[in-house]
Amino acid sequence: MNKETDTLKGLTSQEVQEKLEHYGYNQLNEKEESWYKRLFKRFWGPIPWMIEIAALLSYFAHKYEDFIIIMILLFVNAFVDFFQESKALSAISVLKQKLQHHALVFRDDHWQTVEAKELVPDDLIKVKIGDIAPADLKLLDNEEFLLVDQSALTGESLPVTKKGGEEIYANAVIKQGEMLARVTNTGSNTYFGKTVGLVAKAQHEQKSHFQKMVLNVGNFLIALTIVMILVILGVGYFRDESMSELLIFSLVLTISAIPVAMPAVLTVTMAVGARVLAKKKAIVSRLSAIEELAGMDILCSDKTGTLTKNEMSLSQPFTLHGFTANELYYYAALASIKENEDPIEKPIFAYIDDHHLNDKLYNAEFIKHIPFDPVRKRIEATYKIDDNTINIIKGAPQVILSLSDISGHARDAVEEQIHQYALKGFRTLGVAFKNNEDEKYTFVGMVPLYDPPRDDSLDAIAQALDQGITVKIVTGDNIAVAQYISSILRIGEDIENIRDLKGESTKEYLYLSELLSRSFIKVLEPKISNAKLEHLVQTVVNDVKDQLHHQLPAGTVQKHESEIISLIESANGFAEVFPEDKYFIVEELQKANHIVGMTGDGVNDAPALKKADCGIAVSNATDAARAAADIVLTVPGLSVIVDAIKQARITFERMKSYTIFRIAETIRIILFMTLAIVAFQFYPVTALMIIVLALLNDIPILAIAYDNTKIQKKPIRWDMKELLVLSSWLGIAGVLSSFLLFWYTVTVLKLPLELVQSIFFAKLVVAGHGTIYNTRTDTWFFKKPYPSLTLFGATFLSRIVGTIIAVYGFGLMEPIGWEWALGMWAYAMAWFVFNDMVKLSVLDFYRKKTFHSSHT
Repeated sequence: MNKETDTLKGLTSQEVQEKLEHYGYNQLNEKEESWYKRLFKRFWGPIPWMIEIAALLSYFAHKYEDFIIIMILLFVNAFVDFFQESKALSAISVLKQKLQHHALVFRDDHWQTVEAKELVPDDLIKVKIGDIAPADLKLLDNEEFLLVDQSALTGESLPVTKKGGEEIYANAVIKQGEMLARVTNTGSNTYFGKTVGLVAKAQHEQKSHFQKMVLNVGNFLIALTIVMILVILGVGYFRDESMSELLIFSLVLTISAIPVAMPAVLTVTMAVGARVLAKKKAIVSRLSAIEELAGMDILCSDKTGTLTKNEMSLSQPFTLHGFTANELYYYAALASIKENEDPIEKPIFAYIDDHHLNDKLYNAEFIKHIPFDPVRKRIEATYKIDDNTINIIKGAPQVILSLSDISGHARDAVEEQIHQYALKGFRTLGVAFKNNEDEKYTFVGMVPLYDPPRDDSLDAIAQALDQGITVKIVTGDNIAVAQYISSILRIGEDIENIRDLKGESTKEYLYLSELLSRSFIKVLEPKISNAKLEHLVQTVVNDVKDQLHHQLPAGTVQKHESEIISLIESANGFAEVFPEDKYFIVEELQKANHIVGMTGDGVNDAPALKKADCGIAVSNATDAARAAADIVLTVPGLSVIVDAIKQARITFERMKSYTIFRIAETIRIILFMTLAIVAFQFYPVTALMIIVLALLNDIPILAIAYDNTKIQKKPIRWDMKELLVLSSWLGIAGVLSSFLLFWYTVTVLKLPLELVQSIFFAKLVVAGHGTIYNTRTDTWFFKKPYPSLTLFGATFLSRIVGTIIAVYGFGLMEPIGWEWALGMWAYAMAWFVFNDMVKLSVLDFYRKKTFHSSHT
């Protein structure tokens, strides 16, 4: 038997087979909905139903041109939406591809290489430098250690040391060492698998506020259309009118009521916004995320690699015995190996380069190097310098201090500084040296390291706050690290431990351990200094904290969800979080009606990125994070997010103005036509006029995507009540203008029916586009921002085309001549000003009422 495994037992083939049948393969089996089912869903819903009914009515009424136009719009909308969802679904497939393909496993008394998917719990495997853990593992060699990079999984800034008895997660990268390990979890039961499960869950639950808004508008217009058609059919039945004619006109009414182009216009508007964002280095993978970004009021930002540089930097060093900073870093560099590119040692060599100490460093003749190990907690190096043999040690400050010859006063100063560095969450290295004949080391000083904020993070966060967005820091690092970075960036220092938020608080236990340890130490060492006492107490508390993290005693009181939500809302950030915790934070904030943004770069961020209303993958993010995100940044830092928020709010205002316009116009046409038919037995416009109106109204209105809008200083979201109230009043104002014109032309002037219909066509085509200038801003139409030339040109041209059609008829309608045409322009302009007054009055009344109700 192999010497490595003579005391350990691997599985037999039969045991492997039994476990495979019980646990399944070590792979992520996610049931995916077939593409044709996902495509079919695009044709199922309120607005698709309306469009489909209109298409069927057109077909059976032999209006084939209408049928073709309606079907083209239906399929364009469906395929654009289908394409966006397909891109989003790639998040899961990218995560699946991350699993390792092969593993070295001990089975049937010999080592063999198998596919990673065939691993089962209790398999004995070997992992070494360069390997990617194929499953969740428990390390077995008590005398060895591994250096493991889990940053993409847990968010920890640096590789961590793992010893025998500790666990490493699937997809962790082995940076140093070689050990035997026992498989503990496979497939979807691994830490990594649960991450994929959370992404899938978020994908399943995800429905944007944009989709909800379109659904609500669709429901409103369906209900209105059904009521109006039932009224017309009912009245017609009692008047003994031809049911076939009534059904044909119901078709016309349905076509006029359906916002056929609404999804297309809104999609184009968002696509134009996405193109602008792309120029600003923000790639949009889900168009509706632009609307979510405009309404985002909380941004949960991952720390490592997002707010910080994800590289260690030097802070202010501490030296003793008159040593300078140059001497400290010189000795620290001697105890380091540049070729290893250790992230902790890189800033030391950068200091050497910047301060021109390389020549001095190279003059030292290397003799021996003993690498770091977690037992001795230090690195040793031996050099010959000017005929003297010097030993240098570098490592945990407490260990280096214990090996040094240092006075009591100086020792107190060192311990106090260790405590201060610990409060800031710094990674600290002690450095000392001795000549060959010396018994103890001379303590030189300490090198403090931390992951600093990005250069633009402070300014970006300030701008985000100015835009009405609350920024919360979310990290896998400890509270001290999170508080230090958060204070530098002026986010706030109220950082919560995620376990406290989930009702798994350890505060009481840690407080008790602090009291007991302080009492015991004072009894055992009555003359101990305060600095040393605080340092030892903190060491004990940290050890207790680590043990509680793995096994919290039973009986902890759980918090009510409302209390948890309140704590999350008030906190400035969260520390020691795992993927499911980030997901939990986003979910709880969404329950409190917040629109939540989440930034991240690692696999561990993918579930929260997918769950968030707007997931943002920062530059250099993993493929999994990019695939799960709605927006992918291509340049470092958060400043591009602030630009994206401003652009998103511009795009939102464009969508909002079009939506109000579309609803108002629908109400105006359907209400007027229904009342005219029921009350006066008069058909104001023909079916053909309705089709021409739809084309003249909807095609040029695509230019709304290029309009100038006011940038709101606060998050904005769909207020359906305001939307429907305002559009309804504008619609009613339009009905009044139409009935006044009807009364004048029919009752006063007694004009022929065909001429009246043509006059109404001219009025509707001129007044229709006037409504977009009412809805594009919430102030007077003549105030800034002025309409873009693109929007003005498109709408003005369509008015001119419609006017010319009405003036000359072209066989489509009775010509009205230029006198009536100019009269309709003057009439429409007068009502346009009146409509603007209606808009301001409605908004003023509604917003005052809303303000008072929210403050009572």
